[in-house]
Amino acid sequence: MKTLIILNEPAYGNERTYIYYNLERMLKGLAAKQVLIGTCGTCLDARGMADEPLVAGAQRSSMAELTTWTIWADKVITF
Repeated sequence: MKTLIILNEPAYGNERTYIYYNLERMLKGLAAKQVLIGTCGTCLDARGMADEPLVAGAQRSSMAELTTWTIWADKVITF
């Protein structure tokens, strides 16, 4: 089964994503398994963040790529 997971909250804006999901550890674990990780390019721009990956294996993404992943996925989970 192909699953797309979408986090709809900032990693550090209200701390919920970081605290409850331990975002950094989760992303590092996924990257170690060579799971594709996309980061919202618009969100990065709004926060003045560079294109360097937030964690190894993460890449800058776009709405077009999110659309492609949504069509590809058998299941979509949003938080």
